[in-house]
This record gives sequence, structure tokens and C-alpha cells, in this order.
Amino acid sequence: MLDKIKHIILVLSGKGGVGKSTVSTQLALTLSESGYRTGLLDIDLCGPSVPYLLGIEDKDVHQCDEGWVPVYTGVDKKLAVMSIGFLLKSRTDAVIWRGPKKTAMIRQFLNDVNWDELDYLIIDTPPGTSDEHITVMECLKETKTDGAILVTTPQEISLEDVRKEVTFCKKTGIPIVGIIENMSGFVCPNCTECTNIFSSGGGEALAEIAKVPLLGVLPIDPRVGNLAGTGLACIKELPDCTTSKVLTNIVKTICK
Repeated sequence: MLDKIKHIILVLSGKGGVGKSTVSTQLALTLSESGYRTGLLDIDLCGPSVPYLLGIEDKDVHQCDEGWVPVYTGVDKKLAVMSIGFLLKSRTDAVIWRGPKKTAMIRQFLNDVNWDELDYLIIDTPPGTSDEHITVMECLKETKTDGAILVTTPQEISLEDVRKEVTFCKKTGIPIVGIIENMSGFVCPNCTECTNIFSSGGGEALAEIAKVPLLGVLPIDPRVGNLAGTGLACIKELPDCTTSKVLTNIVKTICK
């Protein structure tokens, strides 16, 4: 039930391990803390990490006359969440499904969740350009979608995969909101100096090639990593860190 949602943003990555779900989660939390009614849909069926990242793995999904009721992270109901993780008995359960069953589940997530009125819905997708992505595109055909945010890391192998993601977006007609370069340098927790342990500038170069905006560059910060499993927003807990400042600027950019 997407008719009451004002803005829909997909978060894509060409490969796994680039921090896409962490970016999706903190982006949703930043939108929520900024006063926007926000939903976060986790359609990474084989690796649903959003419930863990938000510290709500023990929550159950219920049904009402209008469909599934999403899980809310707090009594204020500012952030609504749906994930297959809520339907599994434990975090170690594996989803061993063929394409048609995964396609059916994604259609249910997109059509049968009673999100109510939202300002923003962030959709955390699995890595790559597979059945799940095509299903999402088909389900969103009749819905106005803001576009996709592509997450990459500075290494060349990640950039190569994100180039394929750019091609996928262009072929399927998805506007690209911009690129986020994640894990760009390591922030020392003692002196806060940032060291480029991989490389740097890859996201900016890719943005120039693809002619899309570079939304921000996020470093590896152990303090931010420690928030995993707590459901706490980086901008609230660590307001002066680089990640918080970048996330705030990204929200300002996409909410213009």
C-alpha cells in the first residue's frame, strides 16, 4: 500500500559488504530524527540485517484488515519497519527460496503492508541486479519514485560493480538520486584523524562519469559501528562526528 507515501527512495549496491544496510538504516533514522514520518523496507531476503541493526529482532509482525502492520521502533511511531527477518524464528535461519517465491514475497511487502501516511519510504535492496530488483521495478511502475541512491566503497572492484548498477538504473528508467562513497578512510577513535586505508576519490570519479551527484563520503568510524544493534541515530548520539554531518547534508539534499 504505497498510495499514502510521498517519497520512495531505493538504496542499491553492486556488491555485498559495502555497508548498504547500515547506510539505509542510518539514513532512515536521520530522516526520522529530522521530523519526517519514515518507513524502512528491507527486501534483502537472504540477508535481512535491518532488524538487528535497529535492535528490534524480537518484535512480531501482526495483521489488520488493511494488511500487515509494520514494526515501529518506538512509541512515537516515527519510524516503521518491515523485513522478512521478523518472520524468521532465529537470526541463523536461512531463506532457501527459488526466484518465484522471492518474487511473491517482495510483491507482498510492496502491496500488503499498511504503512499509513509516510513522508519517506527507504527500500533496502539486496546487492546486484537480480529478480528482486526487477520485481521492485514492476511493482513501482505505477508509483512515483524519487529514484535510487547507489552505495559504493573506494576500491576499484566495488566501483566496477556500481557501474553496472548505474547501467541497470538507466535501462529500467530509475532516476539516480546520487552516489554515497562508504568506508572512505578510517577515523581513529582516539585522535579522530582519518586515514585512507583503501583509496579515495572513487565515488567522486564515478559520479562524474555517470553525471550524477556525489551525495557524501562516509568514513569507517568505530563509534558509529558500535551503534549497530541499538537502533540509535548517529546524528543524535554522535552529533559532531563526520558521519552525522554527512548524513544531515544528504537529508537536506534529498528533501529539497
